[in-house]
Amino acid sequence: MACSGLDLPWTRASLRMTGSQQQAAMLSDKPGEHGRRTKLTNRPFMRLGLLVVFLVVLLGAGAVWLGLKANSVKNDLEAATALVPQLKEEILSSDSESVAATMVKLREHTSSARRQAEDPLWNLSSGLPWVGPNLSAVAEVARSADDVATLGLAPLVEIYDSLNWDSLLPSGSGANLNPIKVAAPRVASSAYAVRASAERLKAINTSQLLPQVAVPLAEANTELKQAVGALSSAADAAAIAPDMLGIDGRRSYLLMIQNNAESRASGGIPGALAVLTLDNGKLSLGAQSSAVDLGVMSPSLPVDPQQEQIYSTRLGKYMQDVNLTPDFPTAAATAQEMWAKKTGQNVDGVISVDPIVLSYILQSTGPVALSGPELEAAKAAGLSTELTGSNVVSTLLSDVYAKIKQPKLQDAYFAGVAKEVFSALSSGKGEAKGLMTGLGRGTDEGRVLVWSASASEQSVISKYRLSGSVGGSSVSPAEFGVYFNDGTGAKMDYYTKRSVQLFRQCPAGGYEETIVRVTSTNTAPADAATSLPAYVTGAGLFGVPRGTVQTNIVVYGPVQANVESASVDGQKAPFAPYLHADRPVGVVAQQLAPGESKTVEFTFGKIVQHTEPNVVVTPTVQHVKDVILPTEDASCDQGQ
Repeated sequence: MACSGLDLPWTRASLRMTGSQQQAAMLSDKPGEHGRRTKLTNRPFMRLGLLVVFLVVLLGAGAVWLGLKANSVKNDLEAATALVPQLKEEILSSDSESVAATMVKLREHTSSARRQAEDPLWNLSSGLPWVGPNLSAVAEVARSADDVATLGLAPLVEIYDSLNWDSLLPSGSGANLNPIKVAAPRVASSAYAVRASAERLKAINTSQLLPQVAVPLAEANTELKQAVGALSSAADAAAIAPDMLGIDGRRSYLLMIQNNAESRASGGIPGALAVLTLDNGKLSLGAQSSAVDLGVMSPSLPVDPQQEQIYSTRLGKYMQDVNLTPDFPTAAATAQEMWAKKTGQNVDGVISVDPIVLSYILQSTGPVALSGPELEAAKAAGLSTELTGSNVVSTLLSDVYAKIKQPKLQDAYFAGVAKEVFSALSSGKGEAKGLMTGLGRGTDEGRVLVWSASASEQSVISKYRLSGSVGGSSVSPAEFGVYFNDGTGAKMDYYTKRSVQLFRQCPAGGYEETIVRVTSTNTAPADAATSLPAYVTGAGLFGVPRGTVQTNIVVYGPVQANVESASVDGQKAPFAPYLHADRPVGVVAQQLAPGESKTVEFTFGKIVQHTEPNVVVTPTVQHVKDVILPTEDASCDQGQ
């Protein structure tokens, strides 16, 4: 039997009753009770149906509401992001009024985005599956953006007017360093706020995020990482710069001008020396000397045994050789002790630059005219009496040797050039932005190095490339180092061109393997033995034929790795293996006749760092960007 074509469970159950059962059931019902029971029985289902309809409507309305909120948050964050480049330009242009106005707009957008992303419905929906993690991530981005604007950028903008870089740079009349000291705590606080925001964003689990959320989040992480680095550097600089510039008393530094024509691991032989004095920002150049004038240390100064094993006892014996090691803190501390031993003066630190940095400075200050009795011989020899950013490198690293035969007069010329360049600085020539850009470029290339005898100051400096350290926090995890030490005893490195490239091999056994390729070419003329001055070729005094350049190529691998083999022009070659700062070191000596080119390769294995490798090189006459070639990765079968 069927009922309206429906075969329902309760219908089938009633048909299975016997007649007496049905009758009893019917007699048991009071008149009208059956209909009332039916209504009572259906009422919960009606309520449930109404609840479902209500929830559907509510969720639909909530979805529309969240959609509107999400779009509004997106627009505010995009508007805030678009203002950042504008703010940077205004800061660089020293347009304080525009900076303040842009900052107000920026904060309006970030606070609006945060307010909407912290809406109660948004917070409630963040607990839902699938959509919840995305809403939560967007809310965190909005909060972080507002914290960066309010706690990071706004405090810096408030002190922006007090930091006039033209008046803060050292000069002959001094500088007002108090604004930096006053600003230091606020810069540190801003750096902390931005770092905290970056850490929160980095902690977000991205596995459940939609691309529309994950991609902007990754971009925000990259931007914040760069901002954290910049602000941390600014905070560190603000913390130690006033003291190092002599705010509380006179500071003296040994200035080493490294000569790239005769390579040393950190740049070049430190031929010209001078004492740079800073007294409340007042810059002056004091006693000048040369490495030759200091003579031989007897007995030799003690140095780190590991480094002495690699670079010999010359490290502690001659000022010319303190920087055979690429570790500038070692070289600087040794130079400070040598200076004190020979002159009786204890300097507060050591600063190193090279002629390429001087060219960057002169691009800002403009030409300097050379004068003074110590330069008479140079003038008589036909050397330039006016140096510019374009001629200072060739003049100091080549012309001076071609036209002045006596080493003492060469050193006097170097000293005279240094004096005039720093006189230009102390007299206020050049604008702050250009000078800062030039010095920043020199620092990035490893041409500006600083060491402080103060342990607290050095602990800050050691975090940065400026320290020239081969170990510690300034060294990236998968860092290689390629350094050059002259073995000719002459100035032939002016003619030597090099390139350095990393070749990342396929991982094996869970370890990385990388080949470091160093190609060197002697570009000296074919008749260099006779056409170049004896002082440039070395005249064969150290067993190297005239015109030939000999170099000790020193290559460092990452911490805990192994240096496994070396080859020259594809043929396996012997090398000397060492260990320094827990890093493997390989050394190969190489000779190049005029026009000759050779390629040395070192293979490093058992590399535990699975990060992108980088390489640091000795700064030479070449631009560093021309020396370091892009890393190449081998094509590896992902299935292996």
